[in-house]
Amino acid sequence: FPATIIFVAVSGEEQGLFGAHHLAQRAVDEKWNLVAMLNNDMVGNAVSSETNIYDNTRVRIFSETIPQMESDVEARTRRQTSGENDSSSRQLARYIKDMTEQYVDQLEVMLVYRNDRFLRGGDHTPFMLRGFTAIRVCEMNENYLYQHQDVRIEDGVQYGDLPEFIDYEYVRKNASLNLATLANLAWSPYEPASPIIDTSRLGNTSTLAWQSPESGNKPAGYFVLMRDTSSPTWQKKFWTTDTTITVPYSKDNYFFAVQSVSDGGHPSLAVFPAPGRIPRPSSN
Repeated sequence: FPATIIFVAVSGEEQGLFGAHHLAQRAVDEKWNLVAMLNNDMVGNAVSSETNIYDNTRVRIFSETIPQMESDVEARTRRQTSGENDSSSRQLARYIKDMTEQYVDQLEVMLVYRNDRFLRGGDHTPFMLRGFTAIRVCEMNENYLYQHQDVRIEDGVQYGDLPEFIDYEYVRKNASLNLATLANLAWSPYEPASPIIDTSRLGNTSTLAWQSPESGNKPAGYFVLMRDTSSPTWQKKFWTTDTTITVPYSKDNYFFAVQSVSDGGHPSLAVFPAPGRIPRPSSN
């Protein structure tokens, strides 16, 4: 791959995310160009405790909404654009859903609009605290007989995390989710730079403009993505080889984003545009 993919097992998660904090700070100190961090935490169990639901066809992706490192300027832009559902981590979650459902059979990605389970956290959190794009991949059905338990039999019930409780077909599919995502990201160009949506005039069309990525291979073109304001995922895309496009849909009614695409069709992460003004040609 033209990009570097690093597989890491971190220690001290239960004691305070120590390994993840160390690695995230190292990424800051060494100025890593870290495009995305995928935290796989509990991806092998398919049977829930209490409800006894068996399901190895769905997996959860947790992603933060308002970035924890958001600046005052970014917060003001988010409020102006109603972009609270378009953080970089939320774009990564949508990307994973798109890639998985293209490449992996019998696995549906469920987008959960939380950083993690209710009042809980994981090894992606230290990366988000430092401004990196990160999400958590997690099984759909948790079994609390296996979590945070010493291995034992009590009142005829087996407790603890044991190999016989793993659904290996589910693990295979979740590994394929990672492969589809990482391979496409690693083959993709860098994201478009500084995308804006034109606010110089009112109208029922929308004009977007951006710059080519500042480094790396030149994209073959770009997708402009569009969705209803109530939709969790992108619904329509427009192809262009230019760095500006006007589409016959109002920015009042839809959200937009832009992604770079390689010669092989591998898309970058989508970037949400900020409000801006595109100079109009002089009439003279």
